[in-house]
Amino acid sequence: MPPRRTKIVATLGPATDGEGSLDRLVAAGIDVARLNLSHDSHERHRERALRLRASARTLGRDVAVLVDLQGPKIRIGRFATGAIRLADGDRFDIDANCPLDGGDAHRVGTTYRALADDVARGDSLILDDGAIELWVEEVAAGAIRCKVVMGGVLSDNKGINKRGGGLSAPALTDKDIRDIRFAAEIQADYLAVSFVRGPEDVRQARAIFVEAGGEGGIVAKIERAEALAVIDDIILAADAIMIARGDLGVEIGDAELPSVQKDLVHRARSLNSVVITATQMMQSMIEHPVPTRAEVFDVANAVLDGTDAVMLSAETSVGAYPIKTVEAMHRVCLEAEKNALVTRSHHRLDSVFGRVDEAIAMAAMYTANHLGVKAIAALTESGATVKWMSRISSGIPIYALTRHVPTRRQVTLMRGVYPVSFDVAHTDIHAVNSEVIEELLRAGTVRDGDLVIITKGDRRAVEGQTNVLKIMRVGEHALLAHD
Repeated sequence: MPPRRTKIVATLGPATDGEGSLDRLVAAGIDVARLNLSHDSHERHRERALRLRASARTLGRDVAVLVDLQGPKIRIGRFATGAIRLADGDRFDIDANCPLDGGDAHRVGTTYRALADDVARGDSLILDDGAIELWVEEVAAGAIRCKVVMGGVLSDNKGINKRGGGLSAPALTDKDIRDIRFAAEIQADYLAVSFVRGPEDVRQARAIFVEAGGEGGIVAKIERAEALAVIDDIILAADAIMIARGDLGVEIGDAELPSVQKDLVHRARSLNSVVITATQMMQSMIEHPVPTRAEVFDVANAVLDGTDAVMLSAETSVGAYPIKTVEAMHRVCLEAEKNALVTRSHHRLDSVFGRVDEAIAMAAMYTANHLGVKAIAALTESGATVKWMSRISSGIPIYALTRHVPTRRQVTLMRGVYPVSFDVAHTDIHAVNSEVIEELLRAGTVRDGDLVIITKGDRRAVEGQTNVLKIMRVGEHALLAHD
């Protein structure tokens, strides 16, 4: 069976803390492990990262660690006597002057004291991920006086969103800055920045991460409506984006979300970036051992759209069936990838390339898709070459041969890319092609008679120097070389 091209991101949590759980999760096929810093302590997450990497080593796999920042999640306070019930038409205030633990049936406090500055009469506030909707009638002295449009039960600490976006809370809180330094400490392969408003939020997070010694990529989470207006700038500033459909759906409305998701996947790939589709992909499997048909279609459609990765959140972190959920997602991805739509591409056919290594990457994929090539082997230092290659829709596996452990882990997020440990610095330049083929033969990915494309640089072990494309037939000799 061919390897799965779409990658699976799984969130670690109490459900994966049991003895042997991480071994089973890695064996089931996760490519990236997410640590959600909205929950648990640094020490608990540090322990999970260490155990995850130990499991990956034992099973001979590379699995990346993604640290996900909490961000400025704006919440209501707590109720003095427990949850309340709001009826349609009721008056209810969100009041910065109310003590955080003093809410009642008429008002509640908020963790964001400047909230009243961001709203005006006529705005809609959405609470608890869309379960409650309030219409703003008046704003006075820090109190937002509202009419309940859609009522229900409201309990402590539920999130607040503004329909259409526009909340001014900065993307990085003091807690986030501490968490970024923690991510650098544990050598996170990716850092996800929540509630990104624009490219400056990405650049700020990257600067703090790099200053703390972090070497991983930055993932911009798209969950604010205003981010859509500057989406290309955000994509170009980040290494990847995550379509965080929960808060984004609340801000723009559920009906708009499917078309926005498709557009975001397309924009990211067009700009040579990586994209993760997230939130409630197999939500029912928190409690049930099989997904719903709607969830199967949701995952499959994301694959058909071209997403690099699909993500599991509560399904694996607190769900009753974390392993079964990964196995189910694996099966759905494999079946969706059989569709011809995911192996055809017109990507960048009219582009002018700005770098030699980029041109080699594009030439390799065009040749592979038209010559019946079995595999592509890219000798890479940073992973840039395989990232460009993976933007081209293809059914041909791309093997990233690198001596760098961080690079091997980072490419695990890229669709159709598989890391291979290979130290080109200690390989004779005249023997490197044969050694690459031998490595693929040992892995069982090719056999005699198969065509393989190899990309590399004249100058060994130097980043950004890919300038050679060779076509080899396994067991014979080079058919073509462009030096």
